[in-house]
Amino acid sequence: MANAPTFPARTTAQEVELGTLLQPKFGEDGLIPCITVDHASGEVLMFAFMNAASLAHTIRTGKAAYWSRSRSRLWVKGEESGHTLKVVDLYVDCDQDVLLLRVENAGPGACHNGYRSCFYRRLAKGANPDVASSLALEFAAARAFDPATVYAKKQAP
Repeated sequence: MANAPTFPARTTAQEVELGTLLQPKFGEDGLIPCITVDHASGEVLMFAFMNAASLAHTIRTGKAAYWSRSRSRLWVKGEESGHTLKVVDLYVDCDQDVLLLRVENAGPGACHNGYRSCFYRRLAKGANPDVASSLALEFAAARAFDPATVYAKKQAP
């Protein structure tokens, strides 16, 4: 990609909040939060960030792409696992500083740990923020696939 994608400059609050032109508000780090949900069930599958390049890639291809802060690169969900996320709808919130993707998942799960959703644990009852040992997490879902198999590195012959 020779040129970085350019989205329309943000104009008035009225136009940003009630207008019909995409004017995403990227943070100082160049990123915008993106919530990804299953289009049929509404289940939250994952949360990640996008930059202008990953947002443009998502719009162009119809496959969810994000900016990996840990790897400092664009990544298309499913590039290793095959569990791609086909975008059904892309929404913006009222002031266009958060994105919401409604997607079809090509695999049994969206989480690299083998779960359908990245949100597979919840805070256990009785948690007290003043008592660290009470801040227990409990599993709320079963694994949908074996990540060791799906993400096995190809070995040279």
